[in-house]
Amino acid sequence: MTAKITVIIVNYNSDARLARAVACLAAQTFKDFEVIIADNASSDASLEFAQPPSLSLRIVRNDANLGFAKGNNEAAKLASGEWLALLNPDAYPEPDWLEQLVKAAERYPNVDAFGSTQIDANDPTKLDGAGDAYQAFGLPYRGHFGWPITALPEEGECFAPCAAAALYRRSTFEALGGFDESFFCYGEDVDLGFRLRLAGGRAVQVRAARVLHEGSGITGRRSDFAIYHGHRNRVWTFVKDMPGPIFWPALPFHLILNAALFVRCAAGGTGGAYLRAVADAVRGLGPVWKSRKAVQADRRAGIGEIAHALVWFPLRAFRRKAFIQPVETARRSD
Repeated sequence: MTAKITVIIVNYNSDARLARAVACLAAQTFKDFEVIIADNASSDASLEFAQPPSLSLRIVRNDANLGFAKGNNEAAKLASGEWLALLNPDAYPEPDWLEQLVKAAERYPNVDAFGSTQIDANDPTKLDGAGDAYQAFGLPYRGHFGWPITALPEEGECFAPCAAAALYRRSTFEALGGFDESFFCYGEDVDLGFRLRLAGGRAVQVRAARVLHEGSGITGRRSDFAIYHGHRNRVWTFVKDMPGPIFWPALPFHLILNAALFVRCAAGGTGGAYLRAVADAVRGLGPVWKSRKAVQADRRAGIGEIAHALVWFPLRAFRRKAFIQPVETARRSD
């Protein structure tokens, strides 16, 4: 039996959140999908109530916490769907979520990745994100995070979809090697989106595909864990993915950015986690630089295309303003 879409949820001690996410999947108007829950050795009862009989659902019990990146990669190997829909256990899709993503894939047959409108689950009057953006000095951010929902941008091309609720063409996901497993979690979706763009691909942010999202509901948005992995992986993404003609001129500004972010984290009480992140990012530059050579050797997109997709004004990033471009620019010519 095959399905058009394989929905993958990587679970780790998500408590009642997982059952809520799965219940939302059971209520989807689009029915041609299967669900794989990859459980990273949870010690809670999150799996106990997350198995409604109305779903084609498979649970994979990993022996250890593989992280978001490897957990999804391993689950994707078991998928039968043409498309992979990744969903966080703290993301709760509206009933037509998959239907809207499928319609978008039909509208843009040459696009390989689609993002969802993320609404703050704790305050539905605010957005949790409208596509990931990437500032040219090496600062990824979730577009329109914290903005009022009335400011939601129209459908269009984004730099990368947020993998908390995203759709990827499975063949493209596999061709790109999936997520970088050295990232463990945080930022792996931006890295994948960057590599997709370097390969000549595009991503579209689908306004009508909506989910409520707690956002680091399990790990904590400002926890040391989130700060450490987020900033370590942020440095690695810039070093690995940014093409040379932009990388070298932007490098001094990237270093200044790192210093500024340290001041911000120190003021918020997470300076220690930030310093550990940067130190480990530097220690890991050998393998990252090796990956960079392979990624850049395979680049198909021109420098102008990459530059056009980046946010150049720091103020836009400071305001977390989304960067959504007209959909017409998202049609790739093969």
